[in-house]
Amino acid sequence: MLSKIAVGLILTLLILLTIIGNVLVCLAVCASRRLRCLTNCFIVSLAVTDLLLGLAVLPFSAHLQLTDDWPLGPVFCNFYISMDVMLCTASILTLLAISMDRYLAVTMPLRYSSLVLPWRVFVAMASVWTVSVAVSFLPIYMGWNTVNGTVQNYDRRTPERTCRFELNRPYVLTDSLLTFYLPLLVMCCTYLRILRIARAQIKRIISARPTCITTYTSHQSAVTTVLSSVPASALREHKATVTLAAVIGAFVVCWLPYFILFTTLGLQENPDPNKVPEFSIVLWLGYANSALNPILYGALNRDFRSAYTHLLRCRWPTYSGWRSRHASATETIAGREQLMEVTLLCGHASASCRAGQTVHNFMPQETNNRTNTSMTQFVKGTTDSDVDGS
Repeated sequence: MLSKIAVGLILTLLILLTIIGNVLVCLAVCASRRLRCLTNCFIVSLAVTDLLLGLAVLPFSAHLQLTDDWPLGPVFCNFYISMDVMLCTASILTLLAISMDRYLAVTMPLRYSSLVLPWRVFVAMASVWTVSVAVSFLPIYMGWNTVNGTVQNYDRRTPERTCRFELNRPYVLTDSLLTFYLPLLVMCCTYLRILRIARAQIKRIISARPTCITTYTSHQSAVTTVLSSVPASALREHKATVTLAAVIGAFVVCWLPYFILFTTLGLQENPDPNKVPEFSIVLWLGYANSALNPILYGALNRDFRSAYTHLLRCRWPTYSGWRSRHASATETIAGREQLMEVTLLCGHASASCRAGQTVHNFMPQETNNRTNTSMTQFVKGTTDSDVDGS
């Protein structure tokens, strides 16, 4: 009884964190004008997916975990399992879409606004949900996931008040490859590429420091701000490594154990994986990724943190007034902090988030001529965007 109470409290806390965290992400984007950009459509889609998982799936999973009893019949059981597979798949594929968006923003910053258009974002999100439905509702209601080809939980030999998710070899191989192993490979490649580009940027900025001093003497304060925050390259690389490791590491830690066991049981054509004690543990570890997503893709961004603070204090964010009252004391600090971290969210495409503001990025992939003029643009653009808090 004590162990069940402890497990119940842990699962309840996880469900509440999933719901509250993803509600905060949605409210933050609605409340803050600075967060209403095309890039954050993926963030909102991910938050809605994880929120639906916390509302429509996790309570029933917790009930099954604690009581091992299903009183709602086979029809709702198959619907619940299909929703579970669909939402988890949509969450993983949305993470893949976010990684591809970051990759385009870093490798092709000058063409990013012309490549990532609203209709293409809509097509990407529609593709995520189409694949998610295709690997969840269709196979389960057609009986493609069972060993004998019948729809699960309708067999007369199935005990009453049970809810089973049956597996066979073709379904497991198709589902795991499309929804985990291939997305994992792509995400690892893209984030490693982003990390290499970040390190290259650090080296180029440091090597161009004398140019900054001799070219833009009329704005000595702005140049001093940039140069004073650049030298600690080791700290910059450390922050970039930690940030990217948190993003990809949480995904791998949460979902890799589940899909390894899922694939193993499917290859053995185990008709009832719920009878394997480790299956429940790795399943809830995967669910935990939905509670971590608001932290990894929201709280690591300064604008999201500020929106969270205002919402938790029951105050509607008003960033323009906040900046006017505090700009004199925080401009230099905000600029220095921003140069010491790799922005994974809206800050990489300022033009798409703040209309009428031109930002000149210093990207090694699309900048071949390192003239004094381009370096001057970098100093002006970086300082303006950093003071603005992107």
